[in-house]
Amino acid sequence: MKPIVTLTVNPAIDASCVADEVVPMRKVRTRDERYDPGGGGLNVARVIHELGGEAVAFYMAGGYTGMALEGLIERSGITAVRVPIAGLTRVSHTVYETSTGHEFRFTPEGPEVSEAEWRHCLEVLSVIDGEYFVVSGSLARGMPVDFYGRIAHVVKQRGGKLVLDTSGAPLHWALEEGVWLVKPSKRELEHLMGRKAPTPEEEEALAREVVASGRAEIVALTLGSAGAVLANHKGTFRLASPRVETRSAVGAGDSFVGAVVWALTHGRQLPEAFAYGVAAGAASAMTPGTELCRRADVERLYEVVRAQLPYQEAISI
Repeated sequence: MKPIVTLTVNPAIDASCVADEVVPMRKVRTRDERYDPGGGGLNVARVIHELGGEAVAFYMAGGYTGMALEGLIERSGITAVRVPIAGLTRVSHTVYETSTGHEFRFTPEGPEVSEAEWRHCLEVLSVIDGEYFVVSGSLARGMPVDFYGRIAHVVKQRGGKLVLDTSGAPLHWALEEGVWLVKPSKRELEHLMGRKAPTPEEEEALAREVVASGRAEIVALTLGSAGAVLANHKGTFRLASPRVETRSAVGAGDSFVGAVVWALTHGRQLPEAFAYGVAAGAASAMTPGTELCRRADVERLYEVVRAQLPYQEAISI
């Protein structure tokens, strides 16, 4: 079995902590500090590793913060390849305020990448032999908006399947090239298609429209606590998310993607893999700060979500 390949071009050291109250102009005392490797593709690789799968995470990082990120990745146990850049890797911060239950997330824009650096990254990925390539997260400054589209072109030429999770112009240009699976949020899909989807029927119509246009073979539309919608050329179906006590929103979408791809590589059919994704997204919401889903929670919640699949053959790969 070939390992799943993930790419993160604008990773971060994800720091999280807890505070009783966040007050402006005052020193805010924190506790329960935690530091994790962050960014879409790295998070996906962490989830795959947690579920017992194998992933190789490619990421662009530089400076002393990039060295610290490399140490966190080694500690996490995932296999990773660093593509060096000159700029300092960003540090994100999440603060959970216990007095209100609010979560504050601070996300820097990150370093600027030179043309030589992003072209080197493209060259590295062009020789990788893999079946599933997961491209997730924002582009770094200085990268062309069609960079993910270029990756999609390379992956298709090599017979691979590209899974895409991004937003804005990078999402548009990657879909112009065409991908195997795209995972937008509702807001991202509405922005992409240029119109709102206020009803479940209109949500499903937007997802079907992307498939019908040939821009993606599969659309996995995530709806937060409302669940998700899956669409391919055979139709659409929807799964509700199990009710859980939400502790943090960090990484829920990445957990969804990681679990779906992990399940597919372990012989699950698409509806079952979709159910694993919904379960993992909910399981991630149960964990604090920058921690992602836990395998035991995913397996338990999967049994709940799977009960919604009486017609598992309705949509197949």
